[in-house]
Amino acid sequence: KEWFSLIDSANLMDELITKHSTIMDKYDPEKRVGLIVDEWGSWLAVEPGTNPGFLYQQNTIRDAMLASLTLNIFHKHSDRVHMANIAQMVNVLQSMILTDGEKMIKTPTYHVFNLYKNHMDATKIDSWGDTKETTSYTATKKDGVMTLSFCNYAIDESDEVTLDLGFNIQDVHAEVLVGETMDAHSTFEEPERVNVEVFSGYEIAGEFLKITLPPKSVVSIYVKAEK
Repeated sequence: KEWFSLIDSANLMDELITKHSTIMDKYDPEKRVGLIVDEWGSWLAVEPGTNPGFLYQQNTIRDAMLASLTLNIFHKHSDRVHMANIAQMVNVLQSMILTDGEKMIKTPTYHVFNLYKNHMDATKIDSWGDTKETTSYTATKKDGVMTLSFCNYAIDESDEVTLDLGFNIQDVHAEVLVGETMDAHSTFEEPERVNVEVFSGYEIAGEFLKITLPPKSVVSIYVKAEK
């Protein structure tokens, strides 16, 4: 129930941006004014034994799914959304880093931002087709490389996606962040328990790329076109 409540929160972000953009389009059809989202991220129960006022919460695969979904929404509305700030970066709410004295771990949310870094300063690619309700994605191109980022937030079902990219595929590299459970997370004792791995769940056939997305996963695929 908690997980699908978070999905509803992501969908609400899409609804809010869509409605605000509709109003702004009426008075600013040239889109000279950007929309800024501040702040976004999950706000869940604090870790037991910590100061409630510090909002220190553990960061899990669940948060990675939410981060990926939300980033995809911002990309979808990139013609209007010019800035979007995650609420905190260190030790508070859906942070990217957790510390304990001299110890530090990278959270699943950190790894999602790392998987999405190739989208920075890139050109959004329009796409169309059908995917499962539990699959979200975004696509951009920069410096001859197309970056495709997928989120399959289904708890126990994989999803097969076939893409017609319109060009002969020269080279592909892919990475995945996946957890055994939605609560999977790294700890100070096991800082690499949840980490990005090389992803091989795809097949290339000329201009087509067939991808099998594991459940509870975020996948980024980097494709070079044939010269």
